[in-house]
Amino acid sequence: MRKNYVLLFITLTISFIGFSQSGNIQGKIIDENGLSIPFGNVLIESLNKGIISDFDGSFLMVDVPSGNQIIKVTYLGYADVEKEVTVEGGTTVKIDIILSPITQELDGVLITGYNSGQAKALNSQKNKQNITNVVSTDQIGKFPDANIGDAVKRIPGITMQVDQGEARNIIIRGLAPQLNSVTLNGSRIPSAEGDNRNIQMDLIPSDMIQLIEVNKAVTPDMDADALGGSVNLVTRTSPNGFRVAATLGSGVNTITAKRIINGSFLIGNRTKNGKFGWMLSSSINDNDFGSDNVEAEWTDEFEFFNGADVEEVEVKPYTNVFEQRTYLVQRIRRSFSANLDYAFNANNTIFLKTMYNWRDDRENRFRLEHGILDAEDIEVGDFTITNGVPTRFPVEAKRQSKGGIDSNRNKNTRLEDQRMQNYSLGGDHLFGKVKFDWLASFAKASEERLNERYIEYESEYIINNDNSDTEFPLFTPEDLGDAGLSNFELGEITEENQYTEEKDFNAFANFKLPVDFFNTGDGFIKFGGRLKTKDKIRDNNFFELDPLTSDFDDLTQLPLVDQTDEDYLAGSQYTAGSYVSPEYLGQLDLLNESLFDISDEPSEYLRANYEVKETVYAAYAMANQKLTDKLSVLFGVRVESTKTEATGNEIEDEEDIIGTITEEKNYVNVLPGVHFKYNIGTSTVLRLAWTNTLARPNYEDIVPSIDVVADDKEIFLGNPELNATTAMNFDIMAEHYFKSIGIISGGVFHKNIKDFIYTFQFEDPGTGFDAFQPQNGDSASITGAEISFQRQLDFLPGFAKNFSLMLNYTYLTSNADGIRNEDGEERSDLDLPGTTPNMFNGSLGYSDKKLSLRLSANYSDAYIDEIGGSAFEDRYYDEQFLLDFNASYAFNKGFSIYFDLNNITDQPLRYFQGVKNRTMQVEYYGRRVTFGLKYDLFKTR
Repeated sequence: MRKNYVLLFITLTISFIGFSQSGNIQGKIIDENGLSIPFGNVLIESLNKGIISDFDGSFLMVDVPSGNQIIKVTYLGYADVEKEVTVEGGTTVKIDIILSPITQELDGVLITGYNSGQAKALNSQKNKQNITNVVSTDQIGKFPDANIGDAVKRIPGITMQVDQGEARNIIIRGLAPQLNSVTLNGSRIPSAEGDNRNIQMDLIPSDMIQLIEVNKAVTPDMDADALGGSVNLVTRTSPNGFRVAATLGSGVNTITAKRIINGSFLIGNRTKNGKFGWMLSSSINDNDFGSDNVEAEWTDEFEFFNGADVEEVEVKPYTNVFEQRTYLVQRIRRSFSANLDYAFNANNTIFLKTMYNWRDDRENRFRLEHGILDAEDIEVGDFTITNGVPTRFPVEAKRQSKGGIDSNRNKNTRLEDQRMQNYSLGGDHLFGKVKFDWLASFAKASEERLNERYIEYESEYIINNDNSDTEFPLFTPEDLGDAGLSNFELGEITEENQYTEEKDFNAFANFKLPVDFFNTGDGFIKFGGRLKTKDKIRDNNFFELDPLTSDFDDLTQLPLVDQTDEDYLAGSQYTAGSYVSPEYLGQLDLLNESLFDISDEPSEYLRANYEVKETVYAAYAMANQKLTDKLSVLFGVRVESTKTEATGNEIEDEEDIIGTITEEKNYVNVLPGVHFKYNIGTSTVLRLAWTNTLARPNYEDIVPSIDVVADDKEIFLGNPELNATTAMNFDIMAEHYFKSIGIISGGVFHKNIKDFIYTFQFEDPGTGFDAFQPQNGDSASITGAEISFQRQLDFLPGFAKNFSLMLNYTYLTSNADGIRNEDGEERSDLDLPGTTPNMFNGSLGYSDKKLSLRLSANYSDAYIDEIGGSAFEDRYYDEQFLLDFNASYAFNKGFSIYFDLNNITDQPLRYFQGVKNRTMQVEYYGRRVTFGLKYDLFKTR
């Protein structure tokens, strides 16, 4: 019997590897410039056999009968191409197929760079089995987006959280940033964030990426940690001939009237025999800007000392803490990439993809903070309550300067050195009928902030609290003399160092072989496995410096800078005043023990330090099969096994380490999925999907740390027993594609979520302190709808046919169960954090042979961002409406100029507490103008 099994295995192996009268066709689809055309439809109509090309235009058809075969390639916006190929048994023939735009068929409508990019994106979307949105490099270049985050926000169902005016954290279909995955060439990008898994999208320049894929319904061969969706960034691949391109530009930020410098360069080629291809690219963006910011905290409690005891008065909500901040920021973003590939023969290719991103973020911050005094320090006569609102009370005022050491790197600023590097080696091979691909990658992300310095002066006086306009609260001194600089005394001088690092190793292997279960056409079985290991550490420290001389006693005798600005974007009513200059702070010799008494302050960093190791083993199997000429199905299952080992500190009295705690957790997720695709016609597609996904807890949340902060009467607890969040997802999407390069689509989706994570605030029964711990909620659901329209308006007369329109809208509704308030009571009618009810993108463009103009709008509705101890304390991210304009003019095929104007609406970042008109933070960035030259030369082989 055993011999029979061996003979059967040998027979099957020979049939797949074997010696047959069929062969293979390996090809690549390129345009007239030699650039790859992704996800093209490749057919042999006589055999009812077809395939979709990869992101780099390559395709492989196996088990093709010997003889002459006619290959047909169809692509929106390009003329169909047929090419005869002679197939020999047991061999692989290699071909290139060149597509040309169908300008003549569009009644004179020009296929511009944007339209060709749009065609590539729409073809990708049309031909994929799963629900996907794609943005090509040509499209990216037609919007004024300096980083990938700003480019991605124009995709339906996506909004972005900003940092200093740049899109950083991605929200897909209402799911918070840590619930989505971002990959580079299929490998997960590590996070430089210390307390979460968020990927800093503003770290990667947009001109280093060839294609952006947003998979909203993942297939079993994709990583499952994509609760909202998965974003795959594809770097530039080597061209089919020589290519060189460069961009040189400048500009100005209106908030600081300081310059912008940007440039990029790429060069690539392929050898005459076509075997070796290479592409080198680099990019730099130097942006000198800033922001104007005010922040507030709101409370509905007021206490004072009545001479014998603390008494509480019932009041309406009022601002008890108010801050005014001025930021001066310089960001230098550099990126380098080298991509190589070598084809040994038609059946075996290897490639190397590398990218190194390095961003310096230099920042000075000047902060004036006012906070109400403790109840014991407020006496009768010190305060006034008008119509239930405290309008006058004593505060502690703090003037703080933030900077760094005086060095060539820090330049008297806080320097945040962020780096992300990725190195991937992979290969594609064909053994008979079995396609085998593999990849091994190493990636590292780090954030280092060395010698970060603060100097702060303090005073106490009575302020008038103006909450007549709750969107712009205002504190003003009752007596200007009391608030004079001479009344401020040194509060503290501090220096801290922070370092966060994540190392990722990924390896995967996939096997794919053709099958045809129902004799209806092409199908395949695909299976494989993946190993992912992560090592995340955070190592911070903090020192307080007490001067041993009297040099710091008088603030007015120190070098000061006046940050008062009549054009302060939050409003001229906000007066900043003067602060210690960053240059003075930077030159202080803080390590000189004759000048300063240096004390370590463990309470400031012990809870933050940790190490987390995570190992994931994954395996999957799936099949894709045509059921009829119109209907196809992809189904399969993915299994992921996760092991985490988290080490944190057990802390007593804020600064004493009792010891370290290490906790392990192991869990397995079985994640089936099915995708149906029905071609109603040649231009209309209906898709249905049922998928299961997950999101692992943030690193900081699973660290088993215990920190008792006695001074603040607070306890912070980690939770290594947190479960991963899981979701069962249902999607329906219909798409109709216009011949004139466009689409109208609509769909609905629903997500059933279990074990979502929130921070539970409660009173510790032993101490009476406020305690904070991440917990799993019970369940949540999201239901939404998307509609999208893109089209060249070729039906209009005359020059108007050169206009194009892009519109998309997403609606979401959600609810979350199992969230408790500070009294332990379950809250009802609560949205899941991050779910934006309404999102909209739109652009109106015009393109002729020389001129291209585009006005672009982006809107996202307000949503709950952070759950507090009660509805009053919930934090919301306010709505945003961004309007951008860009223009370009082509002197010839390779040389053009461009002009961009960003944030025409001067949209601020805004958070509010509980209700919309109660500002917690509002930050303005001003507008940005950039302009420059572009050059692009192609020379096909």
